Amino acid sequence: MEFAFTSEQGMIAETVRGFFAENATSDRTRAAMAGEGIDRDLWSAFATELGLAGIGLPEDHGGAGLGMVELAIVAEAAGAQVAALPLLGHGMVGQAIARGGSDLQKAQWLPRLAAGELICTAAWEPQVSIGDGRLSGTLNFLPHGASADLLLVHAGGDAWLVELKGAGIAVQRHVTMDQTRPLATVTLDHAAATKLEDGAAAIAGALAAGWICLAAEALGGAQETLDRTVGYARERVQFGRPVGSFQAYKHRLADMMIEIEQARSAVYWAACAVDEGSDEAPLALHAAKAFCADTFQMCAGNMIQLHGGIGFTWEHDAHLFFKRARSILTLLGDGPWHREQVARMVLGAAA
Repeated sequence: MEFAFTSEQGMIAETVRGFFAENATSDRTRAAMAGEGIDRDLWSAFATELGLAGIGLPEDHGGAGLGMVELAIVAEAAGAQVAALPLLGHGMVGQAIARGGSDLQKAQWLPRLAAGELICTAAWEPQVSIGDGRLSGTLNFLPHGASADLLLVHAGGDAWLVELKGAGIAVQRHVTMDQTRPLATVTLDHAAATKLEDGAAAIAGALAAGWICLAAEALGGAQETLDRTVGYARERVQFGRPVGSFQAYKHRLADMMIEIEQARSAVYWAACAVDEGSDEAPLALHAAKAFCADTFQMCAGNMIQLHGGIGFTWEHDAHLFFKRARSILTLLGDGPWHREQVARMVLGAAA
């Protein structure tokens, strides 16, 4: 496969890289970490000034009418700055409604999502009971769950939307390692829920968006750890020469670069496959999530090590990348689970 951005995609990439580099600063991210884990001003500017909250939503409902490649471009730029944004849940719920909602449901929710008015989250493999259109159960590890307005639940083979400000809902906020994407537990007690028209399409769309978002964030974060480490290697002098001139140091940087280039191919292969409706899409999605998460973890660990003593301090941003990498490793399925899915697809019964 030969892949290159179109001129429009190139402009989007340049715009979002500049936006996040200028606005998703370390100080603002740390301020968000001390609060709810969301930079509300950044989210508002992202939605209103750039108009990118509707990146993957249809134009007739206020969206940008773009696809998963453009979502990956945005997520990569956000991941490069460890931006404290609810992009993951937003993308998953938006795609679930866009692909599996009725016309009425799309008209009700998509314009608000495109305007960035709602914070969304989604449950991964919940244990939920259903009765008379109401849900009961405990949903763990919901990204930005304590701040969310709208929850997507996969239960009984269907996709359900739950407004989290209603009756029969209890939310417990957790202190988590990645404070830029805090997790919460939501307990539903006969909570009112709305069933999306096509549950299978809704869940498939949500998972595709979630895996692409996480893989692209990991790619952006990994590239930024390399860029910052290369900058440090040129400035830091030891024994009368820059530390980047030492062979062992250069080998680590080269290993990071090789893994990142493979991760880049995996992300945009998956995004293209989904946009084109390719039969390879499921394979590409699982491969991208597993490989990119591992790459980010490796690069974030190397960033700490190659920055020496300052890499271990709270004041340096290296730990923000490391914690985001650890979070991405386990969200929406860990590496062994995704690799098992790849094995089953490739090997069939032999797996």
